[in-house]
Amino acid sequence: MRSIDLSTVTWRKSSYSNQDGGACIEVSDDFPALVPVRDSKHPHGPALTFEATTWTAFVTAVKSGQLPSA
Repeated sequence: MRSIDLSTVTWRKSSYSNQDGGACIEVSDDFPALVPVRDSKHPHGPALTFEATTWTAFVTAVKSGQLPSA
């Protein structure tokens, strides 16, 4: 697996994030084929990377209610 330098990317916080910085994520749009995702409460912690098509499918499924709720 190839290592990706995320030290200079621009992070965007979830629109569902609240003022208290509750359970939310940040994503970066800096890579055309990959979407890095990190926990906004731990910005210096690890980030997961997803193929852009996989991330788009996940977001679409969440928005349309296709995933079961916990």
